[in-house]
Amino acid sequence: MMWYHSGWGGGWLLMIVIMVVFWSLLIVGAVALIHYLTNARRGHQAGPPPGEAAWGSRRAEDLLAERFARGEIDDDEYKRRLTLLREQR
Repeated sequence: MMWYHSGWGGGWLLMIVIMVVFWSLLIVGAVALIHYLTNARRGHQAGPPPGEAAWGSRRAEDLLAERFARGEIDDDEYKRRLTLLREQR
């Protein structure tokens, strides 16, 4: 009747916990590596994204219009700066 008891006791439970921790660390490490590599590629792109120059100019005109609407600048100042922005494009 001794062969029914393998002598492991609670060792199988410890092995399961270690196996789950091992695979969890392996998966989290792989995901972190992939995340790091994809962000590294995205960060090293040369030049501005397509259409960035037009967007930046449009944003400047929008900001100027907002300042004019709030009364921070008068009509002459608005027209002068708007002309200057459009000449620089």
